Amino acid sequence: MFEKDVTVGYLNDFYGELLTERARRITSQYYCDDLSLSEIAENEGISRQGVRATLKRAEEQLRFFEEKLGLAAHFAGIREKAGEIGRLAATLSRSDDPAARDAAEKIGDAAESIISLF
Repeated sequence: MFEKDVTVGYLNDFYGELLTERARRITSQYYCDDLSLSEIAENEGISRQGVRATLKRAEEQLRFFEEKLGLAAHFAGIREKAGEIGRLAATLSRSDDPAARDAAEKIGDAAESIISLF
């Protein structure tokens, strides 16, 4: 049985454009559209084994790209820190000081803006 590694779908979001058109299409159908190997094989006009081989190569490439470039890990770190900033701003917003509450709102909005960029 061929198990799905959901991290590959995540890596595909970052590096999918670096794959060949065919690998990108097959990877997207498998990880994004949740199609089976047989369904993809029918769509692509190739064997189920051909789909599996293409997916394995694409997965290796995506992991290689992440190992060398680290964009997904970098993004996860930024998102985590922005979330932390948002939580700290929420704590600060409960202050008795109106200036602190205003600053907290601006900080929280900035944290949300950072997260939305990704």
